Amino acid sequence: MTTTGRKELQHPRFARRYLKMAVESDRRGGAAHRDRLLAGLTGRVLEVGAGQGRNFPHYPGTVTEVVAVEPDDTLRAVAEKAATSSAVHVTVVPGDASELAAEDGEFDAVVASLVLCSVTDVSGALTEIARVLRPGGQLRFYEHVRSPHQWAGLLEDAITPLWRLAGGGCHPNRNTEAAIRAAGFTVTEIDRCAFSFSPCVPNTLHIIGTAVRP
Repeated sequence: MTTTGRKELQHPRFARRYLKMAVESDRRGGAAHRDRLLAGLTGRVLEVGAGQGRNFPHYPGTVTEVVAVEPDDTLRAVAEKAATSSAVHVTVVPGDASELAAEDGEFDAVVASLVLCSVTDVSGALTEIARVLRPGGQLRFYEHVRSPHQWAGLLEDAITPLWRLAGGGCHPNRNTEAAIRAAGFTVTEIDRCAFSFSPCVPNTLHIIGTAVRP
């Protein structure tokens, strides 16, 4: 049964829209991105900001367990249903990326998929991710980030206050790669691509990559 998450982390209107957007996003190429994100993972995995569980069917059989953290009640309820049909064992729990209910070094990998744009404290979330990873463990990330092109980046800066309110806390102008490096991770692989969630939304820069905890 779904439990209730923290009130300030609830965005029910956005969550209902995102349930539809994610289906269209995967149809437009997002599913292939998820395959790339999760390929080769092994052992115990913590997924931060699991949403409605769109990643669950893409985990390889070498993963022994996924603990999926999702703060939003609406999305987590859908994720719980998705977990019941997953080939990999998935446990869905409420939680916040900046305060993970896990032991130090408990996981072989952490997955952050379209979530670091919306957390309140990016540095705090990455510190927690590093804490729960074993030494040498992997952070797999799939995020949309600030454009390197000056005018596009300035436009993202300008729209961020309104976008954040309408988009469940999303900040389209975050330099997530720099934040990952600043948190002490070594980025070993990164791909950049232009991608849109729907025909009505302009392309944004996305990164898919792997970083290793020292």
